[in-house]
Parts: sequence; structure tokens; C-alpha cells
Amino acid sequence: MNLEVFSDSVCPWCWIGKRRLEQALTLPGCEDVVVTWRAFQLYPEIPPEGMDRDDFMRARFGSSGGRSDMWQRMEAEGEKEGISFRFGAMKRMPNTLHAHRLERWAHVLGGAEGQDRVVEALFETHFVEGHDLGDKNVLAATAGKAGFDADAARLWLDTDEGTREVIHEVQWSRENGITGVPCFVLPNGYGIPGAQDPETIAKLIRRGKEIAERASA
Repeated sequence: MNLEVFSDSVCPWCWIGKRRLEQALTLPGCEDVVVTWRAFQLYPEIPPEGMDRDDFMRARFGSSGGRSDMWQRMEAEGEKEGISFRFGAMKRMPNTLHAHRLERWAHVLGGAEGQDRVVEALFETHFVEGHDLGDKNVLAATAGKAGFDADAARLWLDTDEGTREVIHEVQWSRENGITGVPCFVLPNGYGIPGAQDPETIAKLIRRGKEIAERASA
């Protein structure tokens, strides 16, 4: 069964949701699931060149920039899943169009497993290393870290390939009621939003399998 996950690499809850999905896939009844990562942009209004992260956070959360409460909560939630968020290392808030293009490129070359490696590497590059995911050199290096040819990735990022598809996917997600990520979607279109706990995700997967079995009976 294919499970589609709409996600954005600047969404900390998406990384937490990925960890919980990985746990869910080890539970009974969740075998033989292929995960495909789909594009969603939390902040499509960010200009192509990105913007200063402090300016972005102040504009969105006020003078504190969310540091006093939101960041602490996210760090605590991340630690539960083995993630060490380093929000203080992040200086730029990127537009994630090219990051999503890279995810699609990785899927074409490496299938679901290769795409998953790039998704994980993008989270680490942004949230731990604090690098700018709007920088094509950073994205190419991230592809290299995920086991792909960094030079080939850099050359590909300089083309327009994948741009139309990512934009279409982002628009589709909005038009079909996805307003927040992560969002886990079954082949029949039913989905659940949010970084759900592993057992809740497992229940969704089992339901999907039951629906598929009834349809093929």
C-alpha cells in the first residue's frame, strides 16, 4: 500500500511526524507500506531568495519571535523522538520550492527509499546544521549527504525541471483541504493531519489496507 505524506522541510512537526511514522511502520499490520513524500509549502509567501529568520519570526509571532514558549516546546517534543533541534543556529527562512524539487528528483533516481533519505537529510540540514535550504549549493550538498551525486544534483537544480510539478502538488493540496502538515493520506484520499502518535498512524494504515482488500475482493 502507498501512503502519501504531505510535508515541508521547514516544519519541525513534520520531522517529528516522520519519526512517529517510522515507529508506526514497525507495528503489526503495517508491513509492506511504501511512503511517498508530497510537497506542501507552509509559507509560500516567502520570497524566492528567502528572508532573515529573526525578521520572519517577529513578523509572525511578535517581538519574542516565539522563543520563550514555542521553541522550548518544540525542543522538548523533538528530544522525545531523538531529534536535537538547534533553532538558534538557523539564520535564514527559505522558500522551499527547490527543496521540494530535490525530493522529487531523489524519488525519480532512488525510489521511495532514496526520497526518504533526502527528506531526512533536508530536516537535519535545516534544523540541526542551520543551513539555508533556499541555497542550491546547500541543497546539492544535502543530496550528497543522502547518498546521491552532489554535482549532478547541483546541475539539475539549475534547470526548471520539477518546478511545475511541485507548484501543482502544492496547489492540489490546498484545493483538497490540506491546511497543515504533516498530513498522512491513504490511496482512497482519506487522511489525518498532524504529528500523530505511532498507534494512531498505524490505525490509519490498517484501515487503508482493509479498504484495499475489500475493494479487490
